[in-house]
Amino acid sequence: MTGTAMDRATAMVVAEASTVEDVVGRLREIGAGLPPADGVAVFNRLYLDVTEAVRDRIADGLFADAAAMAELDVLFAGRYLRAVAADAAGQEPPACWRPLFALRAHPGVHPLQFALAGMNAHIQHDLPLAVVDTCRRRGCEPAGIEEDYHRINGVLAEVETAVRERLMPGPDLLEYAEPLTHLLGTWSVEAAREGAWSTVRAFWELRRLPGAARALAGALDGSVGLLGRALLLPLGPGDGRDTGRSDGLRTTRTAPGGRLPEARNRPPGESAGADSGGADADRTHVARPRITNADTDTGAGAGTAPGGQAQLECSGLPSA
Repeated sequence: MTGTAMDRATAMVVAEASTVEDVVGRLREIGAGLPPADGVAVFNRLYLDVTEAVRDRIADGLFADAAAMAELDVLFAGRYLRAVAADAAGQEPPACWRPLFALRAHPGVHPLQFALAGMNAHIQHDLPLAVVDTCRRRGCEPAGIEEDYHRINGVLAEVETAVRERLMPGPDLLEYAEPLTHLLGTWSVEAAREGAWSTVRAFWELRRLPGAARALAGALDGSVGLLGRALLLPLGPGDGRDTGRSDGLRTTRTAPGGRLPEARNRPPGESAGADSGGADADRTHVARPRITNADTDTGAGAGTAPGGQAQLECSGLPSA
């Protein structure tokens, strides 16, 4: 990110958004400071579409408790805005967001993958914590907002369909079509939100057990980050160069025509190129980014790593 874009992104989140309209404004500012092909920019456009749709449904009276849904929207967005600010300041975002920020410029990752990876991090990690935040602030049980929570699914389905149609490759990029179709079949917004609601219930039951809550928060952060890595597996052509990073994340570009390797069952000890007649010799394999302990640590200290403390405090979970 350029210095100007970093300054803009950092200044933008100094003051927390207090209304849904504030969130819309922050998202527009983030988008204005990033090149359109940037992976974070791709997710940001999707998130802006979703936030504007939720704002409009709140105004239309879709929700039984409009004030609760507006507060949830603001608290939910705050987690993404803090991840953007951390990255802009040269700090690590939570583990669930690191794959998207680390691979945002990878030439072999399709825009639809960036959108899915962002939704994965935001829904499966940030959303349950934001729901708990909302319930604590409003003094209500999660069951009190459950019906409105599920009403949002219909709004997201409309936006998701439009985004998929916009981002799916045309006939000139057929090498992307099959692996992307498979990827879309393995991840869905509805399933992710259902899983997030189960996580809400788990966190709510653990709200008086700080040690268990910290362990769950750390494990969730790491596991969602791992899935984000899988969603960002390069599918398209790159130039074969290895781009090193000082933060331990290694982004390896795919070779020209980067085709997914075919799964095969091999006898123990047989190498990938040992097929009879050298059938694998000319096959192009996609090099996968290396996952380091820093990305996926879900051990005892996962909930108290730098940034983890703040994540717990923002969720209302005990931090000590």
